[in-house]
Amino acid sequence: MAPFALHSTMTQTLSLLEKCSSMMELKQIHAQMFKTGSVLETITISELQAFAASPNSGNLTYAKIVFDSLSSRPNTYIWNAMLRGYADSNKPEEALILYHQMLCHSVPHNGYTFPFLLKACSSLSAIEKAQQVHAQIIKLGFGSDVYTTNSLLHAYAASGFIESARIIFDRIPHPDTVSWNSIIDGYVKCGETETAYELFKDMPEKNAISFTVMISGHVQAGLDKEALDLFQEMQIAGIKPDKIVLTNVLSACAHLGALDQGRWIHTYIKKNDVQIDPMLGCALTDMYAKCGSMQDALEVFKKTRKKSVSLWTALIHGFAIHGRGREALYWFMQMCMAGLKPNLITCTAILTACSYTGLADEGKSIFKSMNKVYNLKPTVEHYGCMVDLLGRAGLLKEAENLIKGMPMKPNAVIWGALLNACRIHGNIALGKQVGKFLIAVDPDHGGRYIHLANIHAAAGEWDEAVEVRRKMKEDGVSKLPGCSTISLDGAIHGFFAGDGSHPQIAEINCMWYKIVERLRQEGYKPATQNLLLDLKDEEKETALNQHSEKLAVAFGLIRTKPRTTIRIVKNLRVCEDCHMVMKLISKIYNREIVMRDRTRFHVFSEGKCTCGDYW
Repeated sequence: MAPFALHSTMTQTLSLLEKCSSMMELKQIHAQMFKTGSVLETITISELQAFAASPNSGNLTYAKIVFDSLSSRPNTYIWNAMLRGYADSNKPEEALILYHQMLCHSVPHNGYTFPFLLKACSSLSAIEKAQQVHAQIIKLGFGSDVYTTNSLLHAYAASGFIESARIIFDRIPHPDTVSWNSIIDGYVKCGETETAYELFKDMPEKNAISFTVMISGHVQAGLDKEALDLFQEMQIAGIKPDKIVLTNVLSACAHLGALDQGRWIHTYIKKNDVQIDPMLGCALTDMYAKCGSMQDALEVFKKTRKKSVSLWTALIHGFAIHGRGREALYWFMQMCMAGLKPNLITCTAILTACSYTGLADEGKSIFKSMNKVYNLKPTVEHYGCMVDLLGRAGLLKEAENLIKGMPMKPNAVIWGALLNACRIHGNIALGKQVGKFLIAVDPDHGGRYIHLANIHAAAGEWDEAVEVRRKMKEDGVSKLPGCSTISLDGAIHGFFAGDGSHPQIAEINCMWYKIVERLRQEGYKPATQNLLLDLKDEEKETALNQHSEKLAVAFGLIRTKPRTTIRIVKNLRVCEDCHMVMKLISKIYNREIVMRDRTRFHVFSEGKCTCGDYW
């Protein structure tokens, strides 16, 4: 073929390859290349093989056939294309095997060879292989290549070898944004959030990935307030958040019970035409449910077009923690009728709903159907739900028998559920037996000692109750301090039991004493029977007055307008006295008080609670 004709054919072939969008089209072009002879040209066959090996629309099996059929030795570009294909596939180990062949053939390397290899090492968590590649990088003189160095840094950081990653980072003369993001991500994954944040602050230029890494890391570490602060900083910087960031900040709002912030983010999603996919729909539904607004949660659920099992589960769990068991059952059945099979988390949610509303028969039926109908093997969490359900319903013997017949060893949570049931229903003998056992298997949990001491006290065994408290103190076990938060005007205010650090504490205490006077006029008498036994009645009453949710509600009454709903989130189970007080306050001040404690919601209104005093 004449040189001009050959050049024209190559140009046409390259143009076709550039426009190619599927393997079907590629195979047609490949056949045409055989006819015209351009299959023998390095440029055209390189482009064809690169498309075949691409992770998106290619076919690695076909690419390997093309690769093996090459009559002349493949060039570096073709080798790299195959390395990239395997590194991006579900067979990253093939990239390392291929690289061994590359070394045997003494194929020249370039700046793209090592990043593909290191990606394969990261996918396999093969740190020893990464170290070998590192040695090759130094041996072949690519140690100063930024692209290669960043890939090496990422491989070490992603594999948890953060010290090695930091050494590489510190040796880069002028680290770029990729370098900074990789080292920060490494520290986040290792749980060193503070170090990651210090590096983040020092970054000369932050991008969307920088904020995504930091916000996600803070949410995973339970630093939800800090995650929201970072999101605000991201907004100020003018960086547009993606769905991952939005999902994470919605999760932070859910944990904090920050409804106003959650609604603002929902408004942002609407204004910026962000498509609410199943992941984002699930995050929004969960946020509204955990912030106390099931109406909004249900509205989001209904408007989400593609409903995943996770989305259905978020809705069912929402009704569960709100004590609306019948509605949870209704939506569970709707989900099954829609042809979706519940997963283990869904079953936990619906069993919790039955437990919180005393639906013992329904809960038993669902538990039995897990294996028979849905082919799901109940886990220790599901047995825990059933023990809690039976215990709350007063079926203590049945709960005890269920524990004895479990196919796995019962954990402290399961025994704790039975102990709590003994406390509720006054089964002193069984309670003392379970309480002593629990302290032996879970000696660092302060709540176990408190429950056992209270059971002794309920039986009039004061010396034994004091002894349990003494042992708790002697063993250095402390009870988790009560903490309540209230979100007002976009700010989250936190209160600890007996805490006097709030800037307005004098005003809060003054308000609380006014509340107490109104409570007494309604016939309120503090429930002091379960407080520290070595305190006098007056001291017990003072201790009750310092409970964190009481400080929070006093602050809410000061800072909000009449008839405004007060929303409080508490880290512990609400005590009997605080529960009674909140009912009275809702009646006296004509307020709705929405409180989320460690396990569920309580909505106080007109002197009543939605839990029906069943919690």
